[in-house]
Amino acid sequence: MKVKNLTVGIKSLEQALKEAAQTMKEIQKGHSPKPTRGTYFVTFQAMLKVLTPKRLELLRTIREKHPKSVYELAAITHRHIKNVQEDVDFLNRVDLVSISRKSTTRRRVVPTVNYDQLNFRISFI
Repeated sequence: MKVKNLTVGIKSLEQALKEAAQTMKEIQKGHSPKPTRGTYFVTFQAMLKVLTPKRLELLRTIREKHPKSVYELAAITHRHIKNVQEDVDFLNRVDLVSISRKSTTRRRVVPTVNYDQLNFRISFI
């Protein structure tokens, strides 16, 4: 089985804008831009605010246990459902968790993690 990696890193605003401009130039020339997959933050402190120990535990639990709902995830992690829901929603907004909605007898939000590893990239320049 191939391990899927997700890069998480630090990128300055200037660097992100430069890469976006380069991508636009490639599109204007008719070339397909190379896909980049990852989640980047402007500062190391910003990354640490997102990747808290409890959120990292949620990512690991989703990956290993495959909960069928946020409620089940809260039960597995022994956390309050409201806090887990907020963390899952936030991790979804920063592309670290995917959610799908399933309707059975009750509407469920199913969190998934579509990678096996997080690779951290920190530039010192």
